[in-house]
Amino acid sequence: MSDNTGPRGGYLPGTEARVDMHEWGRLEWSVSAAIGNSDVLTVGRCFIHPGMGNPMHYHPNCDEALHVVKGNIRKHVGGDFFDMGPGDTISIPKGVMHRAENIGDDECELLICYDSANRQVVGEGLST
Repeated sequence: MSDNTGPRGGYLPGTEARVDMHEWGRLEWSVSAAIGNSDVLTVGRCFIHPGMGNPMHYHPNCDEALHVVKGNIRKHVGGDFFDMGPGDTISIPKGVMHRAENIGDDECELLICYDSANRQVVGEGLST
C-alpha cells in the first residue's frame, strides 16, 4: 500500500496538454500536480522559434532534465555553454541559472522533466 496521498497516473491526450504561449515559443505541459496526474513529476515539451531563446531562469525547488527531440540549441547552464542536437540530454541541478537558445533554422522541440509536481521558476516571465 502506498503512503502517497496525491494523485497518481492517468491518461492525457496530446490535444489536452496545457499550453503556455511565449514570444520565443511555447511550453506544453502533460504531467504535473496542476494537471492532476502526478504528485512527484512535471513533464512537458518546450518549442523554441528559430533564432530565439527563453530567458535566463532557475528552479529553486527541483532539478531539470532536458532532452533534445529535434533541432539544435545552445544551452547556457551557469557559466557553461553546450551546443546540443537530437538525442542529447542534460541534467540541471536546482538553483542553477540556465536558458536554451535555438541556433537552428527550424523550430526546436525539447522534452523537459522536473523532479517536483509543483515546478517553481524564477525569471521565466522575462522576455528575451
